[in-house]
Amino acid sequence: MSNTDIAPSEVARRIEEEGTEDLFVLDVRNEDDYEEWQIPGSTNIPVYDELLENDYSTLESHLDELPESEEIVVVCVAGVTSSRAAQFLRERGFDAKSIDDGMNGWGRVHRQYDLENADGIVQIVRPGTGCVSHLVYGGNEAVVVDPSQYIDEYLTIADDRGLEIVGVADTHAHADHVSGARRLAGELDVPYYLHGDDAGELDGATELEDGGTIPIGNRELDVIHTPGHTPGSVSFRFDDGLLSGDTLFLRSVGRPDLEDSSEEAVREAAGRLFDSLDTLTDLEDETVVLPGHFSDEETRPLATELGKLHEETTNELLSYVEDDDEEAFVETIVESLADEPANYNEIKQINWGKEQPGDDVKALELGPNNCAAN
Repeated sequence: MSNTDIAPSEVARRIEEEGTEDLFVLDVRNEDDYEEWQIPGSTNIPVYDELLENDYSTLESHLDELPESEEIVVVCVAGVTSSRAAQFLRERGFDAKSIDDGMNGWGRVHRQYDLENADGIVQIVRPGTGCVSHLVYGGNEAVVVDPSQYIDEYLTIADDRGLEIVGVADTHAHADHVSGARRLAGELDVPYYLHGDDAGELDGATELEDGGTIPIGNRELDVIHTPGHTPGSVSFRFDDGLLSGDTLFLRSVGRPDLEDSSEEAVREAAGRLFDSLDTLTDLEDETVVLPGHFSDEETRPLATELGKLHEETTNELLSYVEDDDEEAFVETIVESLADEPANYNEIKQINWGKEQPGDDVKALELGPNNCAAN
C-alpha cells in the first residue's frame, strides 16, 4: 500500500476513536450505491462514472465544498476511481488519500473488544457489514462463535492471547454472511457446533440441544434453543454474558421470514420467536446481551445489560414481549419487514454445504445488514 492510500481498518479506527471532525470521508460512488450502503458520516459526490472516463469536471465544480484543513479520504467500489480522485485533489492542494480496496475493503474490516462486564469474552465487530462474532475462553481454551469467512482474524486473536481454539459454533444457519465456522473447525480439527434443526444435510456437525453445554477449559457455554429467526437458532449463556445471535438485538429482533416468506409461515415463526424472547427476558437483569448484528448503533463493544433493555423504549418489539402482547408483536413484524439481505439464498446454500463458494464469495455478503425484523 502506497503512502497515498489508507487502510480501511485505519479509517474505522479513526472514525470510532476520533470521530469525523479531522477526517472527511468522500464517497465518489453513484448515488444509488451510496444510499444503499455507506461509511457512517461520509459525504457523497457521485462522480464514479465520470472518473472511469478520466473526467474530473464535476469533481472540480465541488472543490469549494471540501475542507482545506482536514484530511480527506476518498472511497469508491474497489479503490481505482478513488485513487484518481485523491490524486486530482492532491494536485490542487488538498490532503487526500484513497481508501485501499474501497468499500470491498471496508466490508472486510474486523475490530476486537474485550468485555469489562462479561469476563472471558472477546467481541469481534465488522463495522462495514454489521456482523458480530465472539471468542469465549476459559483457562487457555477458547470457542469461536459465528465467525466470518475471514478465519485468519480468529486464529490471530487466539494466538495473540495464548488461547487454543477447541471448538467453533454458529448460533444458526446464517443468511446474511458466509460463515467461516466449518472451515475454521476443519482446519483445526475441532468440533463444529450447530443445532440439528439448522444443520440440514451437513455432515460432521456436532448437534446442539437445548440445555446442553460446550466445555471450554474450566468453564461451560450453555445452550438455549431460541427458534424463530431460524428453526435451529440458539443463544449461548456464558456466566453473565448472553450471546443472543440473531434472536435479540439491542434495538430489534431477528426477522423470521428468511426460511419461508409466506405470510402463514412468517406468522408461525414470529410466534416461536415471541416465545424465545420471553425465555430470554426472564434472565437476570445483569445479564449482558451480546447480539450477532447491529445497524447504526455506535456503542462499542456492542453490549448492554438486559435490565437496561427492559427500561429503554428503543426496542419496540421487545416491549411487546414484556407486555405479553403476542398479537401486536406478530402484526408489527408482518407489516414492517425490510428488504432481504443481499444474495441471502445463495449464502444459505453455501452455509448449508449445498453449494461450494465461488470466486465471488467475498462480494456476496457486502452491503447493509438487513437481519432485523424492523
